[in-house]
Amino acid sequence: MSTVVFVKEQRLQERRCSCLPNNVKTLVELGMSVYVQKGIGKTLHIDDSKYIDAGAIIASSRKKLLSVADYVLSIHPLSQKDLNETKLEVCCISFFDPFNSPELIEWLRISGRSSLSMELIPRSSRCQKMDALSSQASLAGYVMVAEAMLALPKVFPMMMTPAGTIKPTKVFVIGAGVAGLQAIATAKRLGASVVAYDTREAVAEQVRSLGAKFLNIDLGNTGQNEQGYANALTSEQIELQQKAQAQCIAESDVVITTAQVFGRKPPLLIKNNVIALMQPGSVIVDMAAESGGNVEASVAGKTTIYNGVTIIGTGNWSSKVAYHASQMYANNLQALLQEFWRPQAQKVELDIADEILQSALITHQGELINLNFKALHTKALNSAETH
Repeated sequence: MSTVVFVKEQRLQERRCSCLPNNVKTLVELGMSVYVQKGIGKTLHIDDSKYIDAGAIIASSRKKLLSVADYVLSIHPLSQKDLNETKLEVCCISFFDPFNSPELIEWLRISGRSSLSMELIPRSSRCQKMDALSSQASLAGYVMVAEAMLALPKVFPMMMTPAGTIKPTKVFVIGAGVAGLQAIATAKRLGASVVAYDTREAVAEQVRSLGAKFLNIDLGNTGQNEQGYANALTSEQIELQQKAQAQCIAESDVVITTAQVFGRKPPLLIKNNVIALMQPGSVIVDMAAESGGNVEASVAGKTTIYNGVTIIGTGNWSSKVAYHASQMYANNLQALLQEFWRPQAQKVELDIADEILQSALITHQGELINLNFKALHTKALNSAETH
């Protein structure tokens, strides 16, 4: 029988958790032994008794929990101190941010422990139910619009009142991936006039189907990779994009940037000279602020003012709607465990030949599994040693 352990998150300001009582019930009914750290649902106002009623074993000792785990699941990766308490045969499942954590990944490889990164779940029809990156990004799109609405000294919808007519807020969304599309949909529901841009012309129809206008900029050959993510632009293409969207930015009350290239530093899309064209009181929300930023003046983890424009780079967006973010992430984890549950053996088995694990499994039995990551990881380690 596989022992599955869910631990409390250790990061400050993190309100999400990796498991809800209904997930415990499902996993226990399958035949798994489920352990949950005491107080795991406290930030969501879920009492430990709910987990016990669902069939979980509650433990207050984090050290004891980690020592019995066959699979330990969390949102953020465990610290090396925590990892030292686990069995060598353990599989750790979380958002590992592997491209920016080469030292941790190398430690996991050398130690022989297995690690599965939720960011690397393939974007395929088979994997939709376990695609945690998309589920959290969708909520991030919603939250970014809410943050902008609260910071903007205007209302979003058009209003016709005895005191005069109020024009709708102009919102410009850069990037029409999962987060961008949700931002567009949310802004439209609130009554804003929305324009969007993405380097992939293939998403233009999706943007228009949500009632927004699509800004056409001819950048030449761009496209997307096999996972559906936008390809990285050349420096010339980025410069052309910056110039073409400058007027739209200047005319907007709210700009939301969601341009990220997984595994690479996000492109700089809005320089300070363009921010200076915006009206004081306008708002920019930079989704990528914590990983380098799409906006020159954004500060990771903070809301700042530049030339009268409010720039929001607080990050950890989905944690601000923690209950539903936890619900979606916990369901993603549940789907992953169910996918590899073997009823006859009464355990979760990792078949490293499976296409999902070929992509999402980073380390296993002393080896790096994801081939694309393997080359980048070696390069990152060499770079770190050089510096």
